[in-house]
Amino acid sequence: MQKFTPFEKLSKKQKRELNAARRRNWGAVSPVTRVPKNPKAYDRKKSRYRSDEPGSGIFNLFYMVIL
Repeated sequence: MQKFTPFEKLSKKQKRELNAARRRNWGAVSPVTRVPKNPKAYDRKKSRYRSDEPGSGIFNLFYMVIL
């Protein structure tokens, strides 16, 4: 049977081992803090022109009317 030793009196190595055993797994959750995207900030990835988006533009409008 092991003798009880207060946490404060344990060696640095023993404290590390005890803390590692107490920690749990995050699973599918990322521990990084998530911040919502700023809607006012410039986004390079966002399409600047409507013609870049599929299904938009005058050509597609005429194509739909003809069919």
